Amino acid sequence: MKPKAPITSPAFLGIEGGGTRTTILMIDAEGRTLADFQTGPAVLALMSDRELQWHLRDIAARLPLRPRAIGIGLAGARTEADRDRLHRAASRIWPAIPCVATNDLETALAAAPVARQALPRVLVLSGTGSCCFGRTPKGGTAKVGGRGHVIGDRASACDIGLRALRAVMADLDHQGQLGPLGVAMLNALMFNEPEQLIPWSVHAQKTEIASLAVTVFATAKKGDSLAKKILADSAAMLAEDACACAAQLVPAGTRVEFILNGGVLLKNPAFMRDVTQRLKKGWPQAKVTPLSLPSVLGAVNLARQLTLLPVKSSSQASLSAGLVLPEVIADLAVLSQSPTEQRNPRSLKLDRLPLNQGIELMLSEDALIPEAIRKERREIARVVEQVVRAFQSGGRLFYVGAGTSGRLGVLDASEIPPTFRAPREQVQGIIAGGRQALWSAVEGAEDDVQAGALAVQHRQLDAKDVLIGIAASGRTPFVWGALHEANLRGAFTALLCFNPAMRPASKKLQDPLWKPQVLIIPNVGPEVLTGSTRLKSGTATKLVLNLITTLAMTKVGKVISNLMVDVNPSNVKLRDRAIRILADLTGCPRDQARETLDQTGWIVKEAYLRLLKTP
Repeated sequence: MKPKAPITSPAFLGIEGGGTRTTILMIDAEGRTLADFQTGPAVLALMSDRELQWHLRDIAARLPLRPRAIGIGLAGARTEADRDRLHRAASRIWPAIPCVATNDLETALAAAPVARQALPRVLVLSGTGSCCFGRTPKGGTAKVGGRGHVIGDRASACDIGLRALRAVMADLDHQGQLGPLGVAMLNALMFNEPEQLIPWSVHAQKTEIASLAVTVFATAKKGDSLAKKILADSAAMLAEDACACAAQLVPAGTRVEFILNGGVLLKNPAFMRDVTQRLKKGWPQAKVTPLSLPSVLGAVNLARQLTLLPVKSSSQASLSAGLVLPEVIADLAVLSQSPTEQRNPRSLKLDRLPLNQGIELMLSEDALIPEAIRKERREIARVVEQVVRAFQSGGRLFYVGAGTSGRLGVLDASEIPPTFRAPREQVQGIIAGGRQALWSAVEGAEDDVQAGALAVQHRQLDAKDVLIGIAASGRTPFVWGALHEANLRGAFTALLCFNPAMRPASKKLQDPLWKPQVLIIPNVGPEVLTGSTRLKSGTATKLVLNLITTLAMTKVGKVISNLMVDVNPSNVKLRDRAIRILADLTGCPRDQARETLDQTGWIVKEAYLRLLKTP
């Protein structure tokens, strides 16, 4: 590989944070991108000083060099005190470096192309939240909205989601059944009945509610009248707020440029057209311009202005920042060798098979899984031994994966507390893209190696912990980033995959921090449906995770004979099971078992030990 030329030009850092994500862009004076990545949300009003500093420190750790100047715009930086607080936090991370600390509205306006004629401008922002912010050429400002999803943020994704929730419940009350929008929302949230929306809505985070806007737009596109009305009302509110903001800046009849930004507008062309038409009707002298450049470039422009050095608008591909996946793993040739990517010769006529034969084919393929796993029993046993040591010393077990692999890890982790009365934090699942990825794909999440490392960093793994990366193909960057960080922190690491080519590839790794200490690689062969790793690979993953946690919990005393003596009897079925467990183990009558459980607060193992001492 040809070595990279040293960076000699000054670097300008832009940071823009909101309720969904933080975007980072570093550009040199020649317009070359030095770093371009995203991390978690950053709303200043919702962050403690400690959280803010950690957030900025994480960003600094991923940069290729120290910046010459910095521009930071975070949502929630409303007052001068807020901006001072943000500036102080940045100064601790980047001491003696010039910094503009402001809000994400200013950075978005600064990203708009400079017009030949200086016009008053109003930024019309609709993303997770919403706001209208205006500035005149002489520096006068005005702001409408942007006060959070409870009392503000009209026509934001969150507001659209909230309005949709209320509308579908009203529709249910009036019509006696859910309409298409209500059905789609239940499906999106994976609920079985409308009443489940009530407790969820009480505790749902802003971003969770905002995610429902996607369902509203999709349902409206199919012609649903309720969804279309919600979006039409939202477009009217957004245009109304924008015109009100303009009216605070300049007299009616003045030409004003409205800059449109945010995912709700830019990702939904029909909605953006509706807003544009309403703006031109409400403000006849309106010039409407969608923001074509990433708004984080405005933060870079603000940083550049501190040194008065010209910087070109960058359209070049960014250089890698932070961790870079080793070439031997990143090589797509390794992926092409994976059985998960190859065609199964036995299922070439899958689309024409009668159902009975299709069932037989899939079951016969699944029958190959146990033997493939049995061949990996030594490696699995080694991992179980390490997990037992971790549990005995106060350590934890982490699963890390993306897509189906990540969901299976989260599933196994979620089953441990009720099954073994274990602390929730003892076994944890980490999925690329976070909670949303449990029910819908998060674009690009699995390809972010740095995000995997940061996820492990935030969980604060140490030498007492075990981390198992799960990747059907074996090359998921998010998983490898997590493995690297876990090795760096001294944790025990293992990789579970279904691509035998990963064994020789792993041996070629030069840096030991990239090497998992154990490789578990059952060769289950090609999937019946080519590339669909939720099939044999998914089944095999569940079997291996079952082996690891069940045997580990057994070895630490959570099982007597073959009974779950630490089960958490949280419902009628489990309480009956707890009584039967005590009766089977001790031979006592059911009434005595129930009485002892009542005395011990339904802690089965404690009741068992008490009964053993009973004469």
